[in-house]
Amino acid sequence: MGLFRKKKRPKYIDELWASEAPRGRRPKHSPELAGGAPKTTAMEYCEQILTAAKALEETKRDYKIATDYLTDIQKIEDLPEKEFSEIQEVAGHVVELSQSRDAYLNKKRNISDAQFAQMEQLEEQMPDIIKRLKANETYQTTVKRDMQYLEGEKEEWRYYKDALEQESHVLRKLLYALAGVFAAALILVFVLGTTLHFDIKLPFLATVFVAAMAGIVMVWRLQNDSLDIKRSQANINRAITLLNKISFKYVNVTNAVDYACEKYHAKNSYELNYIWEQYLEEVREREKYEKTNDELEFFNDKLMMLLHRYQLYDTKIWTHQAQAILDKKEMVEVKHELLVRRQKLRATLEGQIASIGKAKADILKILKERPGDDAEIKNILKSVDEICGLA
Repeated sequence: MGLFRKKKRPKYIDELWASEAPRGRRPKHSPELAGGAPKTTAMEYCEQILTAAKALEETKRDYKIATDYLTDIQKIEDLPEKEFSEIQEVAGHVVELSQSRDAYLNKKRNISDAQFAQMEQLEEQMPDIIKRLKANETYQTTVKRDMQYLEGEKEEWRYYKDALEQESHVLRKLLYALAGVFAAALILVFVLGTTLHFDIKLPFLATVFVAAMAGIVMVWRLQNDSLDIKRSQANINRAITLLNKISFKYVNVTNAVDYACEKYHAKNSYELNYIWEQYLEEVREREKYEKTNDELEFFNDKLMMLLHRYQLYDTKIWTHQAQAILDKKEMVEVKHELLVRRQKLRATLEGQIASIGKAKADILKILKERPGDDAEIKNILKSVDEICGLA
């Protein structure tokens, strides 16, 4: 039978009917109806008709609501120009404030809720925290630069010391060589003077003078190198001592910076300051949002109060579609949507009434073929007629 196809009868059909049927028309339990097969089939149809009638009532309510909304639109459109202008002015405030509120709600947040909560908790201390972190970072940079300078100076002194030690080593070898050459020259001058009867006084003095001058220079240079090596080592030791002290300071300030960055979830003071600025901006935006909400609530109430004068079915809905009051095209779209909706509901109503009428005809046909005590079923059908408006 289409919508009203035959199905298994519930165990407590009489209780179900007692809850569905109108007051005063609820049939009493009938053992005779429950016993015969034709009566059972008829009662199953009755049960389905009652379900369909309930759906019909809901469709009627929806149809009436759509009609009431269309009536409200017509009332608004028929208002005198002066009264309509007053309503439009208030509706303009509603639209503007709603757009401002929606813009805030849809705005991309630059800080997380956790960051906001932390900034809010430390709001009074945060400027000092940022200032202290900046100072520590500046000091950390200075100390690191000093460490690099001292490290470079230490390496320069080490390189200079190595060069001096190498020069001293060469000079010592040259001194040994000079002594050997001086001895050989003396022997040569003595042999030549003895053999060839030369006057060896002048060559001897020249050899002694040259060797003495060269030796004096080398010894002087060795002494200077020795002093410079000691001075270089002293400077190296001093650089190492300063490096140890500064390294200790660098470790401490670095630990302080790292701890602050980890605690406040920032890479450095610049990022922490950015988070702080975004927090302040978010606070201002939230204050503005709360103010906007208060103003929006005021104008929503005012708009509903103005529309209430004209006994509209629903004044609150116009706070959500105030744009339609300002824009005729928007109002036309709202009206068109309601007309389409009501047309669909009307088609649904007609289909439901037709289905119920067909099912009623089938029940009457069954009762006609199997006459008997059908008073309860007729009472049900009469109640359905009243629901459907067929009585």
